[in-house]
Amino acid sequence: IGSVFRHSFVSDRVKVKLVQGDISSYDDVQGVLSGSHLVIHTASLVDVWGRVPPSKITEVNVGGTENVLRACQEEGIQYLVYTSSMEVVGPNIHGDPFFRGNEDTKYTVYHDQAYPLSKSKAEKIVLEANGRKIKGGKTLYTCSLRPTGIYGEGHMLMKDFYEQGLRAGRRVFRIIPSSTEHGRVYAGNVAWMHVLAARQLQERPSALGGQVYFCYDDSPYKSYMDFNMEFLSSCDFRMLGSRPLVPYFLLYMIALLNVLLQWLLHPFCIYAPILNTYTLGVASTTFTVQTDKAQRHFGYRPLFTWEESKQRTIAWVKSLERDRKEG
Repeated sequence: IGSVFRHSFVSDRVKVKLVQGDISSYDDVQGVLSGSHLVIHTASLVDVWGRVPPSKITEVNVGGTENVLRACQEEGIQYLVYTSSMEVVGPNIHGDPFFRGNEDTKYTVYHDQAYPLSKSKAEKIVLEANGRKIKGGKTLYTCSLRPTGIYGEGHMLMKDFYEQGLRAGRRVFRIIPSSTEHGRVYAGNVAWMHVLAARQLQERPSALGGQVYFCYDDSPYKSYMDFNMEFLSSCDFRMLGSRPLVPYFLLYMIALLNVLLQWLLHPFCIYAPILNTYTLGVASTTFTVQTDKAQRHFGYRPLFTWEESKQRTIAWVKSLERDRKEG
């Protein structure tokens, strides 16, 4: 369910020790965090398709975060950087656009799925813990980072789209208008932002403590489908249609049918298609971020350019192609 990385710096090298455990077990969390002075809490259970029971999502995302905070308090760990999600904010279930928004943009949040609800609650308790007195008379400082749609090597959803496209003869059928825009961010830049936030949280705790930051880079604003084609086209995939081939109303009815089938089949099997009313709502709603808060507060600039991020992701997609041919 979760993994915790502990590191120590030796000259210019980093030693990493991987300890596998269950973040929903306090004993596991306390054991691995004992002796630490800073935690980057990235462990989370991501599911918006119904593959995992809502109770399990809450147990991991909320209960696990409570365990991390308790361990920080009891072990005297002063610094915590939490990996949140754009879905703490939205897109909301009413489809209201979030256009070039920032951390202070007013936006009405509506959640009805376990994942965004759990991430929202977890972020709330992390931020509320900022300034709390902990063991040894120390003070706990926390901040939260909200990635938009993460992409890059090893992205399993991208692999799913790749395999679906293969089954369709390397064709991708447009179902979302190209005018819909989403913010995307390369995984390497998300990681780099965490490193910088962790450094500055220790040096300027009063400035970063209690703050939230969107993760961003120079990746272009496009619909999810058009953005994915930046990589899939390298394997001769092609998008069909300049406009959606299926009317939105019909697409919504299919998504609603999937939700109904999921409910009916739940006692017998797990039916969890990618398309449901929630994922359709997210894909159909513009959600883009434009902010420089991370740059102003802790000097963040993307470590990887858009072109570097694109080429690295394309190389990984092409490796899927080679693996398929060799297999």
